[in-house]
Amino acid sequence: MLQKESLEILRQALAKLDAGFAALPSDFAYPPEMARVAEVLDATAERLRDNYPYFHPLYAGQMLKPPHPVARLAYALAQWINPNNHALDGGRASSAMETEAVAGLAAMFGWTEHLGHLTSGGTMANLEALWVAGQLAPGKILVASEQAHYTHKRISAVLQLKFEEVPCDPRARMDLPALTKQLSRGDVGTVVVTMGTTATGSVDPLPDILELRQRYGFRIHCDAAYGGYFGLATNLTRETRRAFDALRDADSIVIDPHKHGLQPYGCGCVLFHDPTVGKLYKHDSPYTYFSSRELHLGEISLECSRPGAAAVALWATQKLLPLDKGGVFAQGLESSHEAALDSHGRLSADRRFIASFPPELDMVACAVRAPSLSES
Repeated sequence: MLQKESLEILRQALAKLDAGFAALPSDFAYPPEMARVAEVLDATAERLRDNYPYFHPLYAGQMLKPPHPVARLAYALAQWINPNNHALDGGRASSAMETEAVAGLAAMFGWTEHLGHLTSGGTMANLEALWVAGQLAPGKILVASEQAHYTHKRISAVLQLKFEEVPCDPRARMDLPALTKQLSRGDVGTVVVTMGTTATGSVDPLPDILELRQRYGFRIHCDAAYGGYFGLATNLTRETRRAFDALRDADSIVIDPHKHGLQPYGCGCVLFHDPTVGKLYKHDSPYTYFSSRELHLGEISLECSRPGAAAVALWATQKLLPLDKGGVFAQGLESSHEAALDSHGRLSADRRFIASFPPELDMVACAVRAPSLSES
């Protein structure tokens, strides 16, 4: 079941990589005892068998998605060098690849100018976005829907930002009248708009929230960690399509390539529409940055050391599967949405189940029909 044919491709790529460093002296003063290494690796494989088949495309027990083979191979290839995408000189090639890959994600939302970088996941990406929001609107309240990811409330506590929840409508989206009531007080600095909740895949009404921004003046952060890639799908409803098209007018966006982007854990991304927010990250670290006048990814990140291998894997995946509407990658998203619609239809027609509203993305909410939740 495990995909192993790609190991020969990895061996060939390693040979090419190794040839680029042929002039170096012997790399092991103390050669590892390969017999012992094999023994330990065998024990490791035995321990790892105590797992569910997360890697299998049909596995649906947790919100885990198998990485694409090219991402797995590129990550492994980069691990032989183990670059650090904090300072440019710690990850020369991988830093450039990160910049290119992040630019590809930004272009998906219609942004040519932006500031952004990869993170260890959506939680850290959202933390950076909310940290910037708090810096730009000190003392103001941050609001998110009651279906937004719990990390926003927790992050707000870490950042010591005031936080309030906004009720949801029957389709698990942020309720506009409730939001308007909170905005009318004049103390809201940032609204978190969820583009695909982790419970139901619901998409908050971003176009309407943008109209409210014109009236009340606040920052909009879009948490598209789960649903961000679905902007490439051409088979969304008109309402959902309008929401994704409006992402270009957000102040910041978070997307997780380790969800629908076919990447290994962990790979998140934070994007800012206004590059000048980089000034908020300014710090002085001459022991890290003295060797180049170019912008370092570490200068626009709250995280310091970050795996360059994650950037290499994302870059390789986007080279193989470009983020184009109508492309192979986009077709996969469209198929997922079609499958969700089909599942919803089947559940709706089956009296044993209660199906909720039609899915906006690829997630179906339903329940077993029973007198109580415990019986269900």
